[in-house]
Amino acid sequence: MSSVGLEGTSVASSGFRLKLPATSANLGPGFDTLALALALSLEIDAEPAEAFAIEATGRNVELCSRLEGNLLIQVYRETVRNWAGREAPPLRLSMRNGIPLGMGCGSSAASRLAAVALAAHFGQLGWSRERILDEASHLEGHPDNAAACWLGGFAASGWGEVARAASGSGPGHSGPEARRPVAAISLTPPSEWHALLVLPAAPLATTASRAVLPDQYSRRDTVLNLQRVAVLTAAFATGRADLLGAATGDSLHQPYRAAVCPLLPPLLPLAGRGGILSVTLSGAGPAVLLLLESSKAVEGAAAMVKECVSGSGPAAGIAEILDCPLATQPALAESFCLGPEAPLRARVASSSE
Repeated sequence: MSSVGLEGTSVASSGFRLKLPATSANLGPGFDTLALALALSLEIDAEPAEAFAIEATGRNVELCSRLEGNLLIQVYRETVRNWAGREAPPLRLSMRNGIPLGMGCGSSAASRLAAVALAAHFGQLGWSRERILDEASHLEGHPDNAAACWLGGFAASGWGEVARAASGSGPGHSGPEARRPVAAISLTPPSEWHALLVLPAAPLATTASRAVLPDQYSRRDTVLNLQRVAVLTAAFATGRADLLGAATGDSLHQPYRAAVCPLLPPLLPLAGRGGILSVTLSGAGPAVLLLLESSKAVEGAAAMVKECVSGSGPAAGIAEILDCPLATQPALAESFCLGPEAPLRARVASSSE
């Protein structure tokens, strides 16, 4: 098992730096299973303080800088309390948010991962990167966004079959909790592939998007999606752009979510045209992800998007089209010395169990 820390530096004299990418989950058929990391980031510098404080820039500044009801602060405090058996030390956070909130771009996964990583460092939990991902995935309820956010690239993830006792339970925890481990792997997409995110004006809560889904599916639809997931994963692994259009079809969630994600129906027919490889709902929506054969297709694809949506009525209005390179590197998580010293990359100490 490996643990992350800064050798020779106490927590009181060190800060922690994070850079976590946006993610687009499902990618059509990979419901709660597949996700892709995008180069829109949540960046945080954290250091010990006498009281919690947040200085935020970027997107949704008012929401990000609010202490009351802040998901990141809440998860950070609860994680330290549950696993270390003590109150979490207050932090001063300098945050730049580049991830759209409430759009299906993995903002909650990035926040929970950041919170758990900060808890592991400032709470001195001694957790590895794998343990941080496991904890954040269980807090999310599904590992797809968290895996892509933490590992980068195209991530396939799921729950292990054998229940186990969660490791690292502390004095403040109610006891070992039997739960399934996260199994996740990341593939590096072809370097030329690119993405566009099409955002509507109004956000959509994941709970509202999940509420429109049926409780059961037919064997036919389930098997069809299994086939698509297999082909889609192989297409990412081998760079088969020609397979993405067919492999990103879906029978389990997009047909039902189209009613609450009005950008999806007019944009789906763009797949296969003008360098657009695929069109899928981004996570639970309402944003739509267009995967492109290269950055050269961005201008033409954006023009086609605007043309397709222009005649679809006010409900399908576009607020923004974001040019998104793919994020292929793991999330940055490093300690740094406070004061004039340059940031020092976290030491990863490995020891066999």
